[in-house]
Amino acid sequence: MLSRQSDKKTGQTISYKRLIESLLFGLILMLGLAWIQQLILSHINFGPVMLMVEVRGILINLVFYMFLHLLQQNYENQTVSMELEQIKNDNLGAQYELLKQQVNPHFLFNSLNTLKAMVESGDEDAIDFIIKLSNFYRYTLESRKLDLIHLSEEMEIVNAYLFLQNARFEGGFTFKEDLPKHVLQTLIPPFTLQLLVENCIKHNVVSLDRPLHICLYEKDGKIIVENLIRLKSGDHNSLGVGLKNIQLRYFHLLEKEIEIINDGKFFQIKLPLINEYHHH
Repeated sequence: MLSRQSDKKTGQTISYKRLIESLLFGLILMLGLAWIQQLILSHINFGPVMLMVEVRGILINLVFYMFLHLLQQNYENQTVSMELEQIKNDNLGAQYELLKQQVNPHFLFNSLNTLKAMVESGDEDAIDFIIKLSNFYRYTLESRKLDLIHLSEEMEIVNAYLFLQNARFEGGFTFKEDLPKHVLQTLIPPFTLQLLVENCIKHNVVSLDRPLHICLYEKDGKIIVENLIRLKSGDHNSLGVGLKNIQLRYFHLLEKEIEIINDGKFFQIKLPLINEYHHH
């Protein structure tokens, strides 16, 4: 009876109702066996000693019965907990795979339109544009299966992306990078910086008269992406899909939060450094 599997879902707390029912059943069973024994051996007069032995035997059996029941209940609770944890991990893993595979289709559409315009106008940089676009999607295919890459590799992705965007906006924004060599050896989730730069360009006004300024630097052990706020109309409350993607990835990998600072003039994203030998 203790090893019987119930069709109902087992809870993660002790079922006192089931325990009491089992104890009552065991008590009735023990008393019944003692009564049958008295009937069979009624011709032998054991006296009060036999009654005491029977009662003691019933109590001992009930204690063992209760112990086995609690042991079985604990085993079932642990089994359910492990199954729930496995389901949770599988779900998180599936969500993370979807996050890594997110590539903005509008970027490819805009890039192809830019390439079309460059080819039609006979722009000499059209070939370089094709090479950079090819490199960018090669990085995408190579990095999407990885949880972390070196920051130096991430900068290759960013530089390819910036080249493509410069061909489209023709000086509508500037990008300044100031990262020391030791920071370039740290790790980062693939396409993190590219998504942040894309967010800056996507949600702010980009123009030749007033170029958008984007800065990337390290301070106090954190990577900072900063831009002057000039939000497009109707986009004042949006954090962007890219930023939400990054928040989820850092929480999934390190259980750490990224810092978001908006003072009305500058918008900053602070990313914690991931050192290869400190964050296994």
